Amino acid sequence: MSAEAPDASGIPPELAELRSSIDNIDAALVHLLAERFKATKQVGVLKARRGLPPSDPAREAVQIARLRRLAEESGLDPQFAEKFLAFIVDEVIRHHEEIAATSPE
Repeated sequence: MSAEAPDASGIPPELAELRSSIDNIDAALVHLLAERFKATKQVGVLKARRGLPPSDPAREAVQIARLRRLAEESGLDPQFAEKFLAFIVDEVIRHHEEIAATSPE
């Protein structure tokens, strides 16, 4: 097995390449989360206008099951995926509560 010599920073090229890939994925995740929150903000506005509650436990249960299934299919720990979704949903609900509290209707 041949290993390339580290560059001037002492980081092996393979490691630098993997880190670059991870950085690109992280950037994509941030952009995707921003898009998701733009959509959920619109949901919050619609809920506030119609007097609907900020959270929807039935929808959340369906989403958890869906995300766990997707995680399993992708080789990702379903428990981690569920925790990740719970973190996002908690933040979305907080935003929806703020929208409802400040809604003029």
